[in-house]
Amino acid sequence: MVIRRVLAPRIDFGALRRELGLPESFPAAAQREADEAASTPPRPAADRTDVPFVTVDPAGSRDLDQAMHLARRAGGGYRVSYAIADVAAHVRPGGALEEETWRRGQTVYLPDGTVPLHPETLSEGAASLLPDVDRAAVVWTIDLDPDGETAGVTLERALVRSRAKLDYVGVQTAAGANRLPDPIALLPEIGALLTARGLRRGAINLPLPEQDVEADGDGWRLVLRGPVPMEEHNAQISLLTGMAAADIMLAGRIGLLRTMPAPKPEAVARLRAAAAPLGVHWPDGASPGEVIAGLDPSRPRAAAFVDQAAELMRGAAYTAFDGALPEQREHGGVAAAYAHVTAPLRRLADRYATEVCLALHEGRPVPDWARAALPRLPEVMAGTDRTASAATRGAIELTEAVLLQHRVGEVFDAAVLDVDTPPDGRARPGRRPGGTVALDDPPVRARCLGELPLGERVRVRLVTADPAARAVAFERS
Repeated sequence: MVIRRVLAPRIDFGALRRELGLPESFPAAAQREADEAASTPPRPAADRTDVPFVTVDPAGSRDLDQAMHLARRAGGGYRVSYAIADVAAHVRPGGALEEETWRRGQTVYLPDGTVPLHPETLSEGAASLLPDVDRAAVVWTIDLDPDGETAGVTLERALVRSRAKLDYVGVQTAAGANRLPDPIALLPEIGALLTARGLRRGAINLPLPEQDVEADGDGWRLVLRGPVPMEEHNAQISLLTGMAAADIMLAGRIGLLRTMPAPKPEAVARLRAAAAPLGVHWPDGASPGEVIAGLDPSRPRAAAFVDQAAELMRGAAYTAFDGALPEQREHGGVAAAYAHVTAPLRRLADRYATEVCLALHEGRPVPDWARAALPRLPEVMAGTDRTASAATRGAIELTEAVLLQHRVGEVFDAAVLDVDTPPDGRARPGRRPGGTVALDDPPVRARCLGELPLGERVRVRLVTADPAARAVAFERS
């Protein structure tokens, strides 16, 4: 759902691309391999084109990794069929294309276009699960009992055919009118069930609106979006699959997990201390995730509380293992063992983790090319995660500065999301008093100097808006 959007002048993101060292094109050999793979697409022996899969993605997406079909099981429960683009079937181990994808690590998204992990002939063409064409996929079939507990998991390479390319906003509208297409008619029911199970085991989801930059004619729109419920339900299917993948790899004692330490008790204690001053009720026995799930993040105090809760989500990493199981096996935000396997068009690690799962499930040795990749992947993915985050944040900061550069000295309404002196009263050394504020209009989030009341509304004056430095700063008015 779009909350607010403001038009900014035309912006050149080229300097940001150069600063981050993002490639402009694929090497000729890598492009040639992709074109050859696209011209002779794989056709797995298993045929599941009778299953009416559909995709659900942002409206403009063409790199479609996932398609789903949901059904009730005879006797109760559900069957989740989840088709994932079979990227490994298109990328030759040891080839120029594989080498180039290791340099890139993941697709990087910028307002003026993506820097894709794979050439578009694959990522938006022959490997993408576009509608009304046959595609090679890895199909996960996950059976759930009536309470949402996993009762069985199978996976296979198979030929699939998506029936429709759906988008989140359209699907949310259809859900509100009780007109969801049959393949995903059960998504709200299953998504809510899986969400409730996650909260009971201690999962944490931070529902903060996200800033984004969109093209709009000769300008750019700065957009603030809150997640729609159907987007959250859709994410639960991906989480379910990632947990199933982690269980397979742990049982086989080889794989690649997405890990994060559980929230530290002292961090939970600090968050609990912030609850009462912010007017947030924390029932006895409730987990942080359950408290957050009951909040409306559009309210300034609730938004500040959720912002504080981000301190619980630190230390995410990729953890490879082969033989001995790792000490850190779970992801603290998921509150379970979890792996990335559902976005291989956009994320390098998923290709190799999926191949490990297929081999283990079929009872055959993990291919040497996949096994050898595992210990190298954590460092590569950590680096590319930093690059992708820097690209996203840099584009937003540049847009904010361009949008505000002629408004220095003006006063704006804002909500205080974070302060330098936390609720425990211990000041952070070496910094002037201040914190982070979120403007109502335009939707800008930036540093502000002055004594700031956490979770309250204040008036702030713009003191810096420098596009060259991508810097915006305020002071309390």
